[in-house]
Amino acid sequence: MQIFDKGKIYNFMGIRWVMFAISATLFFGSIALLFTKGLNYGIDFAGGTLIQVKYHDKDAPIDLIRDKFSSNEILKNASITEFGSASEITIRYTTTSDSLGNNPGAFVADMLKGSGEFEIRRVDVVGPKIGSELREKGIMAVIVSLVLILIYIGVRFEWRFALAAIFSEIHDVVIVLGAISLLSIDVNLDTLAAILTVLGYSLNDTIIIFDRIRERVKESKFIELFGVINESVSLTLSRTLMTSVTTLLAVITLFFYGGDMIHGFSIIMIIGILIGTISSVFIAAPMLSWFRFSVEEYRALMVAKELRKKEKEKIRAMYEKGRL
Repeated sequence: MQIFDKGKIYNFMGIRWVMFAISATLFFGSIALLFTKGLNYGIDFAGGTLIQVKYHDKDAPIDLIRDKFSSNEILKNASITEFGSASEITIRYTTTSDSLGNNPGAFVADMLKGSGEFEIRRVDVVGPKIGSELREKGIMAVIVSLVLILIYIGVRFEWRFALAAIFSEIHDVVIVLGAISLLSIDVNLDTLAAILTVLGYSLNDTIIIFDRIRERVKESKFIELFGVINESVSLTLSRTLMTSVTTLLAVITLFFYGGDMIHGFSIIMIIGILIGTISSVFIAAPMLSWFRFSVEEYRALMVAKELRKKEKEKIRAMYEKGRL
């Protein structure tokens, strides 16, 4: 579907410094948040116990529950929060099941007797050692993804495209982590899955624009890089907008109707799609100029490469005919 006039070229690079300023503010603001506020590691990465309780006859009596827990050395510092509705709560504490016996769900159920009709819907227990290992593997997964992206784009395009894409991906990850810190979203395996999904989405957007830039470098009437970028982004604008809008609609639907279990995932995806779309146009593409990418030099390289290819084909044809 072609939404915008295919023949019209929009001057995206004319506002690149404004977008750089906004991106730099978000980027360094996110770094400041990560150093000051940090990340709120969930049960998956920090270790501990999560118990989900559902009350059937009334709203969860949070104050009463805190009073009941106050006599227990471990549970008195537990985090008790509503989960989706006033009748459902989660109880989190940072120690494992051994501290409250082999069945923490039964222990908590016993503590809550007399608070109303309820059921224990979920009990998750993660030891601190396992949580630490999951956290390390999660960080390694992101690093390995970035390295593989660098190799893939370096092979498919050239080193300047690869570096621009990596800087863009790092930009996206840092801003997403800053949003996670600001909104106090628990960092767990779902969060990690959302971050890796954002990386893939942003990379796909960047590669499509890079592919069109490489194509237009050969055929465009423009000699300057920013003219080629404007032309390339304008040609992919309809596709970019349709992809972003349809993906956002799906994720926003998940946010409102998918339940509390995936709220964190949905929020990260919404922020990541917006940031990834913007960075593909205003971060990755303009960065090619920082690495001294020249349209004229690239065209000269392509001409030389084509001549070498024709020369090899000529020599091969002569060899096959017995002239060499």
